[in-house]
Amino acid sequence: MSEAVAGRRAGAAASESDDEGDDAAEADVEPTVRDPMHPFETERWVGVAGAALVLIAVGVLTRQPGPVLAGAVGVGYGLYARFGDAPVATLTVERTVSDDTPEPGAEVTVTVRVEHVGDGRIGDVRLIDGVPPGLEVIDGPARLATALEPDASATMRYVVRAARGEHRWEAMRAITRSPAGSMERETRLEHDTRIVCTPELSAGSDLPLRGLTTQYHGSVSTDIGGSGVEFFATREYRRGDPLRRVDWNRRARTGELATLELREERAATVVLLIDAREPAYVAAEPSGATAVERSVEAAGQAFSALLAGGDRVGIATLGSPDCWLPPGAGTSHAVRGRTVLAADPALAPTPSDEPFHPSPWFRRFRRRLPADAQVLLFSPLVDRYPRTIARRIDAYGHLVTVLSPDVTTRSTPGERLVAYERRERIRTLRRAGIRVTEWGDRSFPAAVAGATRRWSR
Repeated sequence: MSEAVAGRRAGAAASESDDEGDDAAEADVEPTVRDPMHPFETERWVGVAGAALVLIAVGVLTRQPGPVLAGAVGVGYGLYARFGDAPVATLTVERTVSDDTPEPGAEVTVTVRVEHVGDGRIGDVRLIDGVPPGLEVIDGPARLATALEPDASATMRYVVRAARGEHRWEAMRAITRSPAGSMERETRLEHDTRIVCTPELSAGSDLPLRGLTTQYHGSVSTDIGGSGVEFFATREYRRGDPLRRVDWNRRARTGELATLELREERAATVVLLIDAREPAYVAAEPSGATAVERSVEAAGQAFSALLAGGDRVGIATLGSPDCWLPPGAGTSHAVRGRTVLAADPALAPTPSDEPFHPSPWFRRFRRRLPADAQVLLFSPLVDRYPRTIARRIDAYGHLVTVLSPDVTTRSTPGERLVAYERRERIRTLRRAGIRVTEWGDRSFPAAVAGATRRWSR
């Protein structure tokens, strides 16, 4: 099993320059230079002067003119290396995207135009665009090497594949060099560019929820008699009971009036808890979807299915930063849930740099969790902590169901060991009375349907 992050940085190679300007430029932009670094040595010419002096010394000692002449040439190169300084990149940058609200998997063309607004010539500048880590460059490099005269411009284009979430470009890095290449200076060029990729939430199979319910009607069967569709019991007739629920067969047999009670179906309060810690950003192969991406997709299907069934649904994340959408229902709540699953920073396509502190997170989650809520935990179970959290939540009286994408492989002994340890965690949870459903190559709805058949036996 190999770790995978959704983003791929662009490779190298130079692109075309455009000295005549770009007709699509809308307006003049002031230079946006941020904290240019002091020039630093590239060490390209390290050792040239020393080698030249050694050659001259050998030539003098041996009285041979060849080494002396070669040493003199080396001294000349050493002096040339100290000539000139790396200029500051007085550039403006304008970046446009072909679609700022693409669908997941869509190809987005990025066009970057850089203009030199300074006075002197920049003989060597390397431009590296700040592609968001969650996006993969699939066509054309996001780099450009060129030279720029005053008032000249250069353009590069590349294509990224859209992924779920909000993606904001980082500053472009402009690296200039001295004529000899011995000195470099880095300048960062800011231009606010972002795309928001919001997937549609498709409803999956009906989810097998467990006993805790609310007072609202829904899809979870209870051991409470009342209004429903399934026979529960009979009781003595009471004044005011509806005539349609009178047991007329008993009246005909015995002459007594009795009322039929039906098994009530009530709504559940459910919190979808998604494991978004750094260990959960794993995939079966480097180019495959991470477990977090697969969990978010499955959680979206569960969210839609539960809302359609009349249940109250919330969303939370296990990780840092965390997010919390309280359980709710209705159209506006569906929109909020869709936004959380699509663009919340806690569910970014790449892991966060913030450290995760388990104890404060659990105390905060316990305070937020409604007393009647049950938890659907989405986690690949590749380490011990999700198993511990599931058992702790269950111990506090909240029924837990673990839904686990299987991202393990078995090609090497190490991968087989990881798969074995994961299977042992699943067995431990099941022995503790916690339901676990896993899916690998199968779709999430198919896995849930199969688990429902097993649990109903």
